[in-house]
Amino acid sequence: MSCELPARSEPSFGPQQGSIVYVVLVALVAALGGLLFGYDTAVISGAIGFLRLHFELDPQYATGWAAACALLGCALGAALAGVASDRLGRKRVLVLSAVAFLVSAMGTALPRSFTEFIVFRMIGGLGIGAASMSSPMYIAEISPARVRGRMVSINQLAIVSGMVIVYFVNFAIAELGAIRDRQMAAALAHGGVAPLDPQFARQFLARYAPQLPETQGPEVAALLADPTILDAGRLADFLLRHDVVVEPETIELVRQGHIPWNERLGWRWMFGSGAIPALVLLILLAFVPESPRFLTKQGRVAEALAVLRRVSGEEAARRELADIQDALAREAGSLAQLFQPGLRLVFFIGVTLAILQQVTGINVFLYFAPEIFKKMGAGTHAALLQTVLVGTVNMLFTIVAIWTVDRWGRKPLMLVGFSGMGIALLAMGLAAYFQRTEVWALVFILGYIACFALSVGPVTWVILSEIFPTGIRGRAMAVATVCLWVANFVVTQTFTMMDESPWLLATFHRAFPFWLYAALCGLSVLFVWGLVPETKGKTLEEIERGWLAREEAAEMTAR
Repeated sequence: MSCELPARSEPSFGPQQGSIVYVVLVALVAALGGLLFGYDTAVISGAIGFLRLHFELDPQYATGWAAACALLGCALGAALAGVASDRLGRKRVLVLSAVAFLVSAMGTALPRSFTEFIVFRMIGGLGIGAASMSSPMYIAEISPARVRGRMVSINQLAIVSGMVIVYFVNFAIAELGAIRDRQMAAALAHGGVAPLDPQFARQFLARYAPQLPETQGPEVAALLADPTILDAGRLADFLLRHDVVVEPETIELVRQGHIPWNERLGWRWMFGSGAIPALVLLILLAFVPESPRFLTKQGRVAEALAVLRRVSGEEAARRELADIQDALAREAGSLAQLFQPGLRLVFFIGVTLAILQQVTGINVFLYFAPEIFKKMGAGTHAALLQTVLVGTVNMLFTIVAIWTVDRWGRKPLMLVGFSGMGIALLAMGLAAYFQRTEVWALVFILGYIACFALSVGPVTWVILSEIFPTGIRGRAMAVATVCLWVANFVVTQTFTMMDESPWLLATFHRAFPFWLYAALCGLSVLFVWGLVPETKGKTLEEIERGWLAREEAAEMTAR
């Protein structure tokens, strides 16, 4: 079965059709909410290793919790934003999101305990969850049908741009810290290499490679057997053979009783840097209008018409205002309406799409990319550089998606994307199983990221912002977005459990999670093929009428 809605042509922009420049500028400001989303998503990837050492976190459970805790806040933020956006407006919700992220950035930079860190991460999650729903919805409601797919895709471009920016920020901060540590270690060494005390070596291994004493007990014992030849260089070489990369300078620094700069302060600067984009969004939101659909719902028709004139032109503005008023007149605006005949299918499609975007594994790579690369044999420096490459590929292919989503359509892109992601994950699993990693890991991960960025990443948000009725769009998107964040939490929390499970490691050599996500990509292809409609080139009100007409026809056939 395939769901299709009637096509519609849209005139080009010109003097009578409104200003595309104005639409783009407004979309760019709203998309800064997406940039905060991306920044928060990726900042943990560069900081998690240093954070784990600073708070001495358990690598299998607590480390995953440090990344996943924000997602609970995201789910709650999306749920609250649904009601708030229908009562306060889309723009005010974005303002509140920026404030929450600002508080979170400062709080996660200055926590006195891991509990405080968790609390402030969850506050940031509230803002990100609200922005993840409000930004694409606002952009969809203010954009003409002809360019709506591209405009909403700008939000996804902002998300990946936030990731790329923070990847570079994390890399720069970590590199500055490493340079400082090397200089201090050289000064402490006084030109000589001192043997390491075996007791110190045991403590160092317990802190920086806690799995090795358990999994490589005989080798560890042999290493420590002759303290006269055990120095920082030999310990670093031993760790490297077991895919744990620690510079000899770091070992020497710790031996002298100093905490490496990145463990002490570097991760704080990484989280604190998020205050800058939050402030920029707060300032620029003062210069954009409220959504015309929200204004109409509040009875502020003259203001709504003024906004529509600027984006669509005089004639189209009046026609679109009439469509909005007609749609609102038919809607009660309660969440229960989603379960009424005519909208149950669209609700199911929206929620399922949101879940599938997450359970196919994307945020595993965005949250844990440096740690994955380290486990595949890369050093800290190389892992952070490879993570920057992941972000760059993500951004470049999102730009391609912006120019194709209104040309090729939503459904073809989704089918290509899920298929390519599944193939890349299957290959990644094979490389991990046969332990052919390093270069191959990078190649397959980049292929997976490219397929996601070209399709599933931006197009999911485009579809979610289009398919729900105007009167309840805020609450309906909230439900879908809550489901998305809950799925994200489950995937993030379970990945570290699977990746560090002794039985799965012994049986699958780190391949199991990738094969699981590949299977879910296959299910996603079947779902999109059978149920997701094409919405390219239609107004939001036409899409709504299409769902109602389709359900009425189905009911008539059933009788």
